[in-house]
This record gives sequence, C-alpha cells and structure tokens, in this order.
Amino acid sequence: MAISDPAFDPPVFEPGSVWLAGAGPGDPGLLTLLALHGLRQADAVVYDALVTPEILALAGSGAALEFAGKRGGKPSARQPDISLRLIQLAREGKRTLRLKGGDPFVFGRGGEEALALVGARVPFRVVPGISAGIGGLAYAGIPLTHRAINSSVTFVTGHDSSGLVPDAVNWAAVAAASPVLVIYMALKHAETIAGRLIAAGRRADEKVALISQATTASQRVVESTLAGCADAARGLEPPALMVVGDAVRLRAGLDWLGALQGRELVADPLGLATDRETG
Repeated sequence: MAISDPAFDPPVFEPGSVWLAGAGPGDPGLLTLLALHGLRQADAVVYDALVTPEILALAGSGAALEFAGKRGGKPSARQPDISLRLIQLAREGKRTLRLKGGDPFVFGRGGEEALALVGARVPFRVVPGISAGIGGLAYAGIPLTHRAINSSVTFVTGHDSSGLVPDAVNWAAVAAASPVLVIYMALKHAETIAGRLIAAGRRADEKVALISQATTASQRVVESTLAGCADAARGLEPPALMVVGDAVRLRAGLDWLGALQGRELVADPLGLATDRETG
C-alpha cells in the first residue's frame, strides 16, 4: 500500500537498505509523510520503546515487527546487537525500517546505528522526525521560543548511557546558556538536576513544567518551580520532559488541549499589555 498523491513522489525504498526514521513524540498525526511511506513499504520494522502501538498499526500487513527498545532499569537490547540486526536484515534483502521515537539523531542512537551501516556498506537513508522537545512542548501549550522571553533555547539530556546524571555536562554553563532549558529524560533525576541548576544561579522559584508521555492520550503536564519539581515529578510516568524558564508561564494562555476540555485561557499571561500601558 503506497501513498498515492501526485504532490508527493517519495523515494523508492530499495530492498537491502535501511531507513533510520523518526516516529515523532507519539501522536501518529505527527509522523512525516516519508516516515509513513517507509512504514507502509518496509519488510521489517525494528522499533524502539517509545514508538506507540497506534503508529505500529500503520505498518504494511506483511511487515515483520521487531522490538528493540531500551528502558532504564529494565532488560534491554544491547546497542551492538541492534546494529548487527539491522545489517543482517539488510543483507537478507529486506527493506528495513529502524523506527525511533522523536528524531533519530536527537538524544537517540541513530548516529551510532548509521555509522555501523556505513562500516558494513549497507545503504541507508535518514528520515527526520519531530523531536519531543518541539512537539511535546507544543502539545503542552509551551512555545519553545517567544520574543518577549528568549531568543535561544538549550536542549540537554537528563541521564547518560549509565543512567546517571551526566557528569560530562557543564551544568553551570547550561544554567547560564539560555532563558529556556529543555531537559530530556529528566524524571528520575529531577531533584539532582534542579539542585545543580539552582547552585549554578537559576532561581529556586523559576517556573518548571514536567511533561509526561507527551502528545499521547496519556499526556500529563504538571507545573511547578525549580525548587519544587522533584515533588511534582512523583507519580508521573516516563518518558518525560522538564522545561525550565518563563516560557512555562505562557501555558496559561496557550494550553490549547486544555481549552478543548473547557479550560479558560488567559489572553495576556505575561502581563505585557499592562507593561505597555504603564511603561
């Protein structure tokens, strides 16, 4: 089954090749046309733990689905084994889709897998996806940038390959880098991360939002402060994002999902109109 529209002429998914595709943050509607085309054409789909069942249901009827997910604290596939499996499937002549949550090159291991394919001389294509740091914030009603608040944003991971808060991150530099910080996989270490940011000069009362299972039917958004975010994190399920900065204040006016459920939005959550009138 192919996507048939004269305005979209997708590339051929060649047998014996691998497409490294981003599935987006969860909502199937956020798949790109090219990722959907890959899903429908693939002979084998090797997917990770963040790919939702609704997205997998879009795969072609003859596609073999193979789970290769990683979840902290749980038995997980080893990265070298995943890369070898992709090579094996391609060498069997399969059109192999490696489907990863978000974007394959944003805090994923798409780069490692692509280099393994290069080493094995397996042809591949990268299909970018909407990262949770963009799509998840939009579904929470938090703009990544706003000219009244920030002209830069910093993305950082909340844990390294060992599952710990990454010591390689210069947290003092991160704290000073930009008004808005988006921290991936931060739920487990929210208290430690908040403590490091406060020690580096961020305000303890600075606004924080925790976004759990972004863009899915199970999405939850909790607003707190940097000092209180560890308590706010209790009871939330991963995957989760931690957003630090005044951009979180805009959610009072931009929570469009909440508005669909009856929440009354604030037209000027930053008080900018008042500032202009009195300034």
